[in-house]
Amino acid sequence: MKQMKNLLKGILVVAVMFGTYTSYASEKTDKIPTYHFINEGSKISVYDESGNTIYSGTVKYNGNLTRLYDFTQLSNGIYTIEINKDFEIELTSIIVKNKEVTFSSNAKEKIFKPVFRNEDSRIIISKLGIDTNEMKVNLYFEDNLIYSDTIKGNQVLNGVYRLDETLSGDYTAVVKFNNRVFTERFRI
Repeated sequence: MKQMKNLLKGILVVAVMFGTYTSYASEKTDKIPTYHFINEGSKISVYDESGNTIYSGTVKYNGNLTRLYDFTQLSNGIYTIEINKDFEIELTSIIVKNKEVTFSSNAKEKIFKPVFRNEDSRIIISKLGIDTNEMKVNLYFEDNLIYSDTIKGNQVLNGVYRLDETLSGDYTAVVKFNNRVFTERFRI
């Protein structure tokens, strides 16, 4: 009798597990893009079609970020997700229609940020040329423009600028490309 009860309990457990498994199998799941290797301090923004910011936040931990925002609560329309990392910006478009979210695989874009280095009274600016083949550089000393340059190239865009080491103070490098502006402040 005891074996019969244990057998019935085992069959019941298997039946419940099978029922749960099949109920999950019939649910429709949308693929949510996964951004790997997001570090603490990366910035996340969501923009509507007009460019208005719907959401903006900062990642508080290192790791993978799989769920960015509950997009089903947004009005029908096209939105842009921007993840601003250390050396790149990732842009992805989504379409919200009747609380259903579709991630556009064609509208994914990466913008590579310039890297600024200050060594021995020189400012070195480097950028991968994958997303653009031209960048404009303006150098300022104490908020006065001291040099302007346009750098062109294919694979890598590099600019090296020697600064007057006898002129100590606050410098600013401003780099423009793809309708974006990147600013770096440094002191000599």
